[in-house]
Amino acid sequence: MEINSEIAENFFGVYLLYCANPKYTGRTYIGYTVDPNRRIDKHNAGKDHGGARRTSNRGPWIMVLIVHGFFNNISALRFEWAWQHPHTSRRLKHIRRKRSNEKIFNYHLMILSEMLNVGPWCRLPLTLRWIDTQFGNDYSSFVTPPIHMPITYGAIIARKLNVKDNVVVNLTDEDKEPNELSVLTCYFCSKTVEEDEKVSCIKPKCQLLAHLICLADEFNKNDKTKIIPINGPCPLCKVDFLWGDLIRKSIGYYTNLEEISERVYENLSISEASDIDY
Repeated sequence: MEINSEIAENFFGVYLLYCANPKYTGRTYIGYTVDPNRRIDKHNAGKDHGGARRTSNRGPWIMVLIVHGFFNNISALRFEWAWQHPHTSRRLKHIRRKRSNEKIFNYHLMILSEMLNVGPWCRLPLTLRWIDTQFGNDYSSFVTPPIHMPITYGAIIARKLNVKDNVVVNLTDEDKEPNELSVLTCYFCSKTVEEDEKVSCIKPKCQLLAHLICLADEFNKNDKTKIIPINGPCPLCKVDFLWGDLIRKSIGYYTNLEEISERVYENLSISEASDIDY
């Protein structure tokens, strides 16, 4: 079992809290956050300090686990809403009702396991992180995500992407190599690829250049029902990689992916969600 603290940029996560107060033992809370450490502090400080109404004055609360790797806040909020309202979400109609003698914590873990294995979430590059390792040891068997979703243990530190970390050098035409001045074309459709729509292989020396949509179609050629791929081989160097790793490398192309995500989630609404927790 790997236990480590991790720093994550552009973090969007959905978490599960467990109440450690003997007076309210067993109560749970599902929420969304961009900063897990700050969020749990607010929950335990109370609603007057930014915590949620349902958790105020009932602490201490333990952030047991968090699911992260969402491309944007919209997809994370929709995941949160569906986890909170499984019998309202059209994608989770198959989930049974909670049994009378079943602990709500166990029931939430069962729902999470189901969610990670149905579309559209089963195709996302998500990570299941047990922040509380003792809970992870005791309940890891309750959640079985798809093989491409790693299970990790330990704290996570969210950090906003600092533009100073990514120094961009603008070259003049005289500075560029001759092949950089030529028109860039897509490997698949042979049409021009603009700077804001191109994607390349994760292998640094590979020369693959394509439209994001074209590469997604190539990865999904054997299953036309998918919009967001899970993984696939590079058509040039044959290296197999996860779609999520490709997107993380091409962080400047999240706009394109948001458009795809909107199509995937177009029938899931968060307008009915109550007490949305930022």
